[in-house]
Amino acid sequence: MSFNNKVVWITGASSGIGEHLAYAFAAEGAKLVISSRNKKELERVKQNCNEETEIMILPMDVADFDSIPEKAQSVLDRFGFINVLINSAGISQRALIKDTDFSVDKKIMEVNYLGTVAVTKAVLPAFIRQQFGHIVVISSVMGKMGVPWRSGYAASKHALHGYFDALRAELEASDVPVKVTILIPGYVQSNATINALKGDGTKNNSVSEANKNGLDPAVFAKKALDAIRSGKREAAIGGKEIYSIYFKRFFPGFVARMVRKVRLS
Repeated sequence: MSFNNKVVWITGASSGIGEHLAYAFAAEGAKLVISSRNKKELERVKQNCNEETEIMILPMDVADFDSIPEKAQSVLDRFGFINVLINSAGISQRALIKDTDFSVDKKIMEVNYLGTVAVTKAVLPAFIRQQFGHIVVISSVMGKMGVPWRSGYAASKHALHGYFDALRAELEASDVPVKVTILIPGYVQSNATINALKGDGTKNNSVSEANKNGLDPAVFAKKALDAIRSGKREAAIGGKEIYSIYFKRFFPGFVARMVRKVRLS
């Protein structure tokens, strides 16, 4: 499938995975809608794309649920349709459960899970009406296993798998030609650990060694586009940490012993 002239809406597009997905889609001739809370960074991303790329900058907070239907309508008013929705907006965590304020758990769930659901529900009626579309969700290895210091983050990513597996099944049962792909990144070089929330809700302001040594985001984006193009239901993309998903499935006791010994800061 070619992405040339396809309309691709990317949330969380001002940094990290979302930003590099924007570059990858732009390189293939897509028309972009890029969203995040930071308009200045969105302008930077636009400047870094090909000059001929048609780009709509749409500042948006996915946790401002009431504003999202109007945002989605503005995209449809501009382009008439949407081909691909990339749900990339998210926030990570670095704190033990006992040290985490409930407000932080709530915020992580609102951004990572409910925000993704809200944007998807705003676009879904158009996808059903137009009889085409592709919903892409950025999960994590933590969406398959829970580890210390990531409780709220892991919970939000687990929730995405349950919700979007159900949505895919409903669409297929109704013969609606709308695809759902869940991407499962391992460690990717980004600001995720810098912007992660500590137990009191402040920023972590530290880059983990795992992220420093993670997959180049441009490489991740290329592999992600290949997975989307081929219509995969799920695709795990990363380094050796990806194998933990399969180890947990077949050797859960071993993985449990390993996980509890490691401080994943």
